[in-house]
Amino acid sequence: MGAWELLLVGALIALGVCGVLVPGVPGSWLVWAAVLWWALKDPQPVAWAVLVGATAVLLLSQVVRWALPPRRLRASGATPRMAVYAGTGALLGFLLIPVVGALPGFMAGIYLHERLRLGGHGEAMAALRTTMGAGGSSVLAELFACLLIAGAWLGAVVWG
Repeated sequence: MGAWELLLVGALIALGVCGVLVPGVPGSWLVWAAVLWWALKDPQPVAWAVLVGATAVLLLSQVVRWALPPRRLRASGATPRMAVYAGTGALLGFLLIPVVGALPGFMAGIYLHERLRLGGHGEAMAALRTTMGAGGSSVLAELFACLLIAGAWLGAVVWG
């Protein structure tokens, strides 16, 4: 697979990861479709292993999302700006503390947004609990799965 095709696959994966934070965009399915495209165009054992792993992670995240309460983020006061803060926090956490850092990074992003908006620690913590209870945990599960898949793909491309 050429460099331009790898760049397109990477762009589609990045679009899918961002799409998780946008309501109505099938972000996780875009990430999976990009990995499928890569595995079909570059049929090596590592590519197929990443595709199988991506499929398993995606299915597991769907089961987790169905077990969590339904999303009611708009009703809790979540805004697109909050999604940007949460997504940036998750990505930074994922990079700074590999893999598990996405979880506290996501919540730190929401907390930072609410702290800047509301001004106080207590109000920001209450807003964080409300947001996570209203569907933030569902978004976090899907975003974490997409970041895992993106990390596995990037690792396979760079080192595989």
